[in-house]
Amino acid sequence: MSLKNSRPRLAFVTLVVALSALAAAGPTAAATQDAVAQAPAAPQRQTPTAPTGFVDLPAGPLPSDGERREVIVTHHNGGTTDRTVAPQLLVLSPDAGPYLEPADIEVERRTARGGWRPVQVGTQSGTLFTDLPTARRTLHPGETLTQVYRLTVVDPRAEGTVAPRVALYG
Repeated sequence: MSLKNSRPRLAFVTLVVALSALAAAGPTAAATQDAVAQAPAAPQRQTPTAPTGFVDLPAGPLPSDGERREVIVTHHNGGTTDRTVAPQLLVLSPDAGPYLEPADIEVERRTARGGWRPVQVGTQSGTLFTDLPTARRTLHPGETLTQVYRLTVVDPRAEGTVAPRVALYG
């Protein structure tokens, strides 16, 4: 038998062996996939989407028109496990009104590089607040969160109270 004539035969035999192996493995592979799909997933610890508590920090009056005030929100994880937290500023309207609007103030957050980034403010029932989901951080045991905000009053008639706090998850 010459080498030229045996090459096509060798390729054909190799193809038949490969297809036979694939056909035999098909049901076994499918059974393995079914067993994996039916196995219960390992439980994963997920952080709740809503805070489970708050740590209120000392409140103070809203600055005067045009005045800028830095507000520092600090929280230390003194526990033995990771803790998810979110710093938040609340700006409370006077009980008798007028209620504050987001356009009455500007809130900025100090970045890691020392610059300032604008923070969107929401409103509900006369209270202005910074967003919790975007502020969430995980603190490892012994770590401290320090977030610096800068608050500027735009409306000269605005009155209220600045109440920083830390939302706790889990």
